[in-house]
Amino acid sequence: MSLSPEEYREHLATTAVRAGFAFGEVVLPESHEFHLGRMRFHYLDWGNKHLPTIVFLHGGALNAHTWDLCCLALRDDFHCVALDQRGHGDTDWAQDGDYSIGAALGDTKGFVGHLGLDKFILVGMSLGAINSLAFAIAHPERLSHLVIIDAGPEMRRPGSSRIRDFVNAVQETVTVEAIIEKALEFNPRRDPTILRRSLMHNLRQQPDGTWKWKYDTRRFQALGQDSHRAERARLADGLQRIACPTLVVRGGESDVFHAEDAERLAARLPHGRQVTIPRAGHTVQGDNPKDLVAELRRFLAGDN
Repeated sequence: MSLSPEEYREHLATTAVRAGFAFGEVVLPESHEFHLGRMRFHYLDWGNKHLPTIVFLHGGALNAHTWDLCCLALRDDFHCVALDQRGHGDTDWAQDGDYSIGAALGDTKGFVGHLGLDKFILVGMSLGAINSLAFAIAHPERLSHLVIIDAGPEMRRPGSSRIRDFVNAVQETVTVEAIIEKALEFNPRRDPTILRRSLMHNLRQQPDGTWKWKYDTRRFQALGQDSHRAERARLADGLQRIACPTLVVRGGESDVFHAEDAERLAARLPHGRQVTIPRAGHTVQGDNPKDLVAELRRFLAGDN
């Protein structure tokens, strides 16, 4: 993490106010590591381990910190943990370049095994949503609730291509100012000052003073491969295995996951329901975390 604890706390306090939250205290998470085989994984733990656990899986090119405000808002009632998935954040890159859904499934299983979890809540966005679906299909007995945010087995090429184009455009950018400029072009909903500090969780300064993204761009190359599309499409055949209540969340302004996609996915799930978060694009937890948290609370409380 490139922010000091004081800067991190100030950043969370500022973003919380902007998002409409009112926290009596800004608590920082604990940073932890564990190993699966030769790979080192990093995750954030927001404490209160005696409470029901929510495992958060981020989207592509993001990291565990994308869930910071959601975890801070929910930590009094839930034990929130957020994983840096392979090739992202402070977790190792896959030396063999394996960013398949199958590899991520093994990672998720290893992570919850490391935490000693039995029944838990799984929340995933985009890449994390696909990996959450894969886990829910393979291990339906392990989940009490599932939340899928702005992704499903089918891909919307224009929206997903726009994300890949952004990733390709910024991967060689070396100054923070230029990165911020391109990031704001991609998502003008963000505040430049807040964005600068958020990016510190996703950038690594090089010895020559330039900056590089922490995520492995080979994962985005894998998205265009026939094997990935086939692996993702097969998830649709297993949806009936998901036994727990499932909430399908869509950003109201998303160009990646359309209204009909969310409705179709929710209808195919045995216990699925769908909600739309206003004033949010694909990155729902970043664009409108307050309304997302409200929907998560309503869903986890069993309210219709």
